[in-house]
Amino acid sequence: MLIDTQGARVLFFQDELKGEITPEYFDGAYWQRNNAIIGSAFGRGITWFFKINNDEFVLRHYHRGGLVGKLIKDSYCYTGLESTRAYQEFMVTQQLVEKGLPAPQPVAGQVIKHGLFYRADLITQKIAGANDLVAVLKDRALNQDDYQQIGEMIRRFHDVNLWHADLNTHNIILDGDGKWWLIDFDRCKFKPAADSWKQANLARLKRSFVKEQSKDTAFKWQTSDWDLLLAGYQN
Repeated sequence: MLIDTQGARVLFFQDELKGEITPEYFDGAYWQRNNAIIGSAFGRGITWFFKINNDEFVLRHYHRGGLVGKLIKDSYCYTGLESTRAYQEFMVTQQLVEKGLPAPQPVAGQVIKHGLFYRADLITQKIAGANDLVAVLKDRALNQDDYQQIGEMIRRFHDVNLWHADLNTHNIILDGDGKWWLIDFDRCKFKPAADSWKQANLARLKRSFVKEQSKDTAFKWQTSDWDLLLAGYQN
C-alpha cells in the first residue's frame, strides 16, 4: 500500500495505482459528471457504484450512526492515520483478501483532517452481480445447500479470528456466479481465538434474520433455517 499526503488530505491505495488516484476519485459528483455512475444505495449516506472501463467499484463515505450521528454526521476524532476507520478497514480487508477469503478487494482510501477531527472515504471493488441476503430472501427461499455454504463461509472468517462488528443479513452477499461473500469490515478486527465472541457474532446474525422476518412477510426465512446455517458452520 502507498500513502500520498497532500496537506490535510491523506490518500492511500494499492501500489499499482500510484499516479492514478486523485482526490476526485472520492467525489460522487465527479463520477456523475463523467457518466460513470452505475447505481447507488442509501443507508446512513449515499454509497456510489461507478465503472471505469470494465471494472466496477464502490465508493462509501463514513457516516456516524445512532444518536451521535444525529449530532455529528461524519466527523471523527483524529489520533493518527493508522487509527482512522478508513485506514483500518482497508488494512483488515486487504489481509482477508490475502488469506483467500471472500471479501471485496480494497482499492483506495481518503482521510481529510479538520483540526482535531477527520472525515473519510473508501473505495472497494464491486462484487459482480451482487445481491444482499435480504434481497435474495425476498425473492426466493434458500435451500439446504445455500445455508450450508453461508455457514461454511462465516466459519472461514472465524477460523482466521476475524470478528465482524456488524454481522447481519445485509452484509452477506450473493454474486452472479452463486458464490457467497462477506462485506463491510468497518470497525472489524482480528481477535484472540475464543468461542465467546464467535457465538456472540452468530447470535447477532440470527437476530438480524428475525428482525427482517418481522419487518416483511416477503422475507422467506423460518427459524428452522438457522439450524441449516449452523450445520454448515459446524461442518
